[in-house]
Amino acid sequence: QVRLVESGGGLVQAGASLRLSCAVSGLTFINYGMGWFRQAPGKEREFVAAIAWSGDRTYYADSVKGRFTISRDNAVNTISLQMNSLKPDDTAVYYCAAVHRARWSPEPSRISFNYWGQGTQVTVSS
Repeated sequence: QVRLVESGGGLVQAGASLRLSCAVSGLTFINYGMGWFRQAPGKEREFVAAIAWSGDRTYYADSVKGRFTISRDNAVNTISLQMNSLKPDDTAVYYCAAVHRARWSPEPSRISFNYWGQGTQVTVSS
């Protein structure tokens, strides 16, 4: 059974930092590209960041570029999202997702990811 479990969310003030993690089990992690998405209340889910299965390519939404960093540790089947200079607009439920390398694309925001976590809440107060 494939499981993606996010952690690290919380309530912070604007300008603070948070680090989200996603622990993955039930699949051959090194064969999967990974992504972070978020959904704010009343809004559609949106792409945040992605990392290729090899870890050598990363992608970011314009809204987070320069502030967020995605990384992966293939030794422990985990991805992370380091979020700095947080803004109230970053408030959302953050989800990690996985897609097999055979379905990877240079535009990961357009990929239909196979597996999803349950999400972790990030709230940024002004």
